[in-house]
Amino acid sequence: MNNKRFKLSPPQILVIGFAAIIFIGSLLLMLPISIHPEGRLSFVDALFTATSATCVTGLVVVDTGTYFTTFGQVVIMLLIQVGGLGFMTMATLFSLVFKRKISLKDRLLLQEAMNQNTMEGIVRLIRKVLLYSLVIEACAAVLFTIRWAVDMPFGRAVYFGIFHAVSMFNNAGFDLFGGYRSLTQFVSDPLVNFVAMFLIVSGGIGFIVISDVVDYRKNRKLSLHSKVVLSMTAALIVIGALVIFVFEFTNPKTLEPLSWAGKFWGSLFQSVTPRTAGANTLDIGSLRQATQFFMIILMFIGASPSSTGGGIKTTTFTILIGSMFSMIRGRDDLVLFRYRLVQERILKALTITLLALFLVVAIAMILSTTEDSSFLSILFETTSAFGTVGLTMGLTGKLTLIGKLLISFTMFAGRLGPLTLAYALGPKKGKELYKHPEGKMIIG
Repeated sequence: MNNKRFKLSPPQILVIGFAAIIFIGSLLLMLPISIHPEGRLSFVDALFTATSATCVTGLVVVDTGTYFTTFGQVVIMLLIQVGGLGFMTMATLFSLVFKRKISLKDRLLLQEAMNQNTMEGIVRLIRKVLLYSLVIEACAAVLFTIRWAVDMPFGRAVYFGIFHAVSMFNNAGFDLFGGYRSLTQFVSDPLVNFVAMFLIVSGGIGFIVISDVVDYRKNRKLSLHSKVVLSMTAALIVIGALVIFVFEFTNPKTLEPLSWAGKFWGSLFQSVTPRTAGANTLDIGSLRQATQFFMIILMFIGASPSSTGGGIKTTTFTILIGSMFSMIRGRDDLVLFRYRLVQERILKALTITLLALFLVVAIAMILSTTEDSSFLSILFETTSAFGTVGLTMGLTGKLTLIGKLLISFTMFAGRLGPLTLAYALGPKKGKELYKHPEGKMIIG
């Protein structure tokens, strides 16, 4: 017994690592230097904010732009960056800078963190992740700075540009404009809309897809994963924009007062942001209930694997939809882009979806007894937290102590993924050495 060493599995290390970052971030946000003199932040509110930033969600109980000092805002921005790229990716960056050898254990952790099936080329992928992230954020920061330098001092415009580039690319949704307004004042601004949506989609499709797209000119092909992600992401954005446009066209509180250009940008942005971004250019609470429920579905699907976003992921949703049509057509195999998917992938997609559904339903049911709000608002908030989206119908600031803790846990579970959390809490056992006799059941 004494010779046995206590070892943590990769999922357990990821859970502990994210929890440690959140705890450190909470302590930093409680420092007097982080808060304006007239403000006061309890530990629960600090924990909620740190969790929201590290899990790149964007739900806030205090206004980021007016409540925190520049130091506090920088802490939030660093938490977003570390949480979006993953603490193992940041640790690898320091290892590469100081030329430290990447051990086999580190590679296993990176494989788990990036949701990869193999360790082959994992360090090369991390290098690309860091390069692409910095280049995309830097270019976006420059464009934001140029736009906002018209409305504010240049130094402030630079700071705003950097903060919002980091926040949007990592699909965090934090903003510095104050008054919980997000980007509503730029609903008809082409530059802000385009740059913000490009950042959201770039961070949401995943680093593997970005790498595939960048290398396309050289390889002249895309992997099955990239084809599925790009096609499903495009389909969800287009369908989402059309649905929102139709439902909100005559809504006097959202699209009706806007010009045709404003209607276009407003519909498109609200379709892109459920990819787990959290920023909004229309008042979410003023949307029609049909639109709000439709956005709940989009938020539940979320972004794509190996990205900065949450949700069950676009690939999981594609497998579920594809399996349904295969079953309807009487086919034994699921075929996507002329590739057959093994049964294990389908079962994993089903497991992730059911775990996510159970989590969202359970948390929403508990919150419906602790919070004084409509069930649609509670379900919206819960799904937003699980998908690490950050959109809200106005419930976040009214949450009770229990509500804040439950939403914090939901954000944490959503960022890590329900399956990773399940593996961490109950490690997988070895394969069974025997099989039970086959049974038959009537289904449907």
